[in-house]
Amino acid sequence: MLSPAIRPATSRFRWVICGLLFFATVIAYVDRGVLAFLEKTLEGIIGWDSRQYSYMTAAFQAAYAIGLLCAGRLTDRLGTRKAFAYAIVLWSFAAMCPGLAVSPLTFGIAMFFLGLGEAANFPACIKTVAEWFPARERAYATGLFNSGSNIGAMVVPVVVPFLYYTFGWRGAFVATGCSGFVWLIFWLWLYRKPAEHPMVSAAELALIESDPPERTASVPWAQLFPLKETWAFAVAKFFTDPVWWFYLFWLPRYVAETFHLTLGKTSAPILTVYAASCFGSVGGGWLSSALIKRGKSINMARKTTMLICALAVIPVLYAPYTHNLWVLVAVVGLAMAAHQGWSANAFTLPSDLFPRSAVGSVVGIGGMAGAIGGVVMQLSAGYIARYTYLPLFLFSGSAYLVALAIVHLLSPRLRPAKLD
Repeated sequence: MLSPAIRPATSRFRWVICGLLFFATVIAYVDRGVLAFLEKTLEGIIGWDSRQYSYMTAAFQAAYAIGLLCAGRLTDRLGTRKAFAYAIVLWSFAAMCPGLAVSPLTFGIAMFFLGLGEAANFPACIKTVAEWFPARERAYATGLFNSGSNIGAMVVPVVVPFLYYTFGWRGAFVATGCSGFVWLIFWLWLYRKPAEHPMVSAAELALIESDPPERTASVPWAQLFPLKETWAFAVAKFFTDPVWWFYLFWLPRYVAETFHLTLGKTSAPILTVYAASCFGSVGGGWLSSALIKRGKSINMARKTTMLICALAVIPVLYAPYTHNLWVLVAVVGLAMAAHQGWSANAFTLPSDLFPRSAVGSVVGIGGMAGAIGGVVMQLSAGYIARYTYLPLFLFSGSAYLVALAIVHLLSPRLRPAKLD
């Protein structure tokens, strides 16, 4: 630990770290969003159908499931600085590889390695938040960095058409993949643990460490898997992550098919729904943090916010019935905003229920459950979307209430897990 004499008088450096997590998440969602946005165009160039496209997205999700389980554990073992650096090198190279693809199979292979690398993003981000923020600020910080997923998805319809028309579709993949290496420079330059960082004041360090002392020894998987608190988080991810992946990979296709829009004309509606979702990410994190600061328990604050978000999703059930593009944008935008508010609070559950030494592993286990649900959703969508999108929207509108009910059943009071 550094001496107080060499620390600044005041600081808020934890928000700089949050900014790094935000930009990493932006880059991750840009990299994975390029294929979804160009899918209808590439369908005519490479030649694939909805079923083959679902295999590509399922390959991403399957690798994401494998990677999340491993990445969470490696993040706990290596620490966030090293683990994040290794991961973004892998996923940046993988993000460029679709530029070399010549068939659905080679696209699928490239997407598999992209999913493997990007799996480290959320375990590393959540563990970093647990290291740098006290419990009362974690949901807000999580909401801020998680809003990067919305911004990243908004960047895609703005930037990708320009890259496509300037460098071709292969150049679009290469150009977006390079951005991760720029981020890596800033990460290695700026990131240290709070107690070791010369830019953190004594007062800020005291705030970061203001929660009760936690266990620091590593927690083995064998001890985490049987715990109902682990499965409370895993259930929240299993039911609701597939909904986000459905929007990310299939919404551009649905809009283009239903309303007969070309590449350039899909930008405005897609941009609008992701802009709406930004408010949900920040608002959901702010609401539960505000409730805690007003004296409400963590249990009440988290679950009240998650219930509000689950109810706000319900209007998306009308989406497959509307023939008005902007009505669709309104109900899907509200649903995506609610999803992000839900996620900002769901992602805080591991740090609410487990010590920091286990957070990465628990996030990896829950993320794996969410990615498995995503694989099922992608493969199902590949067949269902050939005929109708109705069942996909029905699931998207009801999954959150089901998930919240099971979370409450497994952890009625959100008490910390009892570890040996």
